[in-house]
Amino acid sequence: MTSGPPIAKFASLIGEPARALMLAALMDDRSRTAGELARVSGVTPQTASAHLAKLTQAGLVAVQSQGRHRYHRLANVEVALALEALMTIASTPVAKQQLGPADAELRHARSCYDHMAGEVAVRFATMAIERGWIDDAREDWTLTPDGAVAFETLGVPLPDASKRRPAVRPCMDWSERRPHIAGQLGANVLRACIENGWVRMRPHSRILTVTREGYRVLAPAATKPSPLPREARY
Repeated sequence: MTSGPPIAKFASLIGEPARALMLAALMDDRSRTAGELARVSGVTPQTASAHLAKLTQAGLVAVQSQGRHRYHRLANVEVALALEALMTIASTPVAKQQLGPADAELRHARSCYDHMAGEVAVRFATMAIERGWIDDAREDWTLTPDGAVAFETLGVPLPDASKRRPAVRPCMDWSERRPHIAGQLGANVLRACIENGWVRMRPHSRILTVTREGYRVLAPAATKPSPLPREARY
């Protein structure tokens, strides 16, 4: 596409089904080869390479070479935020892995680029607001002094004021239709959860497995807790 507003170019790139599936697969903030993305999107490796070349040229995907392999990832957090916003608008997710029996697990706990999404993440955000750790009085959330103490106590690094990325912001969850925590704080929470063994990332999936200790920390007092998936009950 050579004419029209820039948004039309990006909409055309993202709107192609195979490319949409590839981008959704990269939403777990991990890199994948063209062959892996070909299997995700159901196209041949040659077709996948052609799609990835277009996404890379447009600045939506970045490539890193290591030995004989080329690894693809989302170019930056802005691309991830745009994709998450589109998933929110859509009534269902776009990735094939999110259909069928796995759908309940993705809705329960998953990665959203570099932060946590799903029911558990929304419950944690709700708890943080109810306890006064986060002030949600305005569109842009604010980390309160009590919240700074609470997150440091949990071992979650506080946002760095020198960085351009927002310290904390709400991210509308496409499955819960309520916000979870994004921004620097959201990324720090997910990193701390992984390091402390509160959640485990599944290979080649956005699904997060929440451990017993993770439930104690992340969702001990939800306003209206939903039943946990059978495999997560204890």
